[in-house]
Amino acid sequence: MSDAVDMIVGQWAAESPDLAGELWPIEVLARIQRVNRVVEKQLKAFVTEHDLEPGELDVLTTLRRSGPPYALTAGTLIPAAMVTSGAISNRIDRMEAKGLVERVRDGKDRRAVRIRLTPAGHALTETLMAAHLRHFEQLLAPLDRATCATLATALRTLLEAHGDTP
Repeated sequence: MSDAVDMIVGQWAAESPDLAGELWPIEVLARIQRVNRVVEKQLKAFVTEHDLEPGELDVLTTLRRSGPPYALTAGTLIPAAMVTSGAISNRIDRMEAKGLVERVRDGKDRRAVRIRLTPAGHALTETLMAAHLRHFEQLLAPLDRATCATLATALRTLLEAHGDTP
């Protein structure tokens, strides 16, 4: 079997035979990049069907998995969303306008504002999460569960080695 990355590696090996033994990182990292593009494209199409942006789904699912009362500060959402404070504020503004989240004052510290799922946001997240998992399962359908587990372990190791830890 051959893919676009095999073609790229083959072209480099033909053009620069002295690099042939050094091309193995491309075989891994170029495939990770290409899979990421496929996943992002599919995710964008999925969330667009529900009048959302991918980052909005990220906020919804982060709030939902935080547990009751399904509320976090914007500062807590930033690392989970991997965006700037300005970007998270804009995202929250859009989601608030859609009735999915609301800003509420912290009962203990009136200076603190928490972003909380509304009942509509909670219901949408419940519906989307089940469909999102089915969608991701379809993306991984060419791989069996054991291969997925091995791949997940290898990718976790790579991410941890580069500082991507909670």
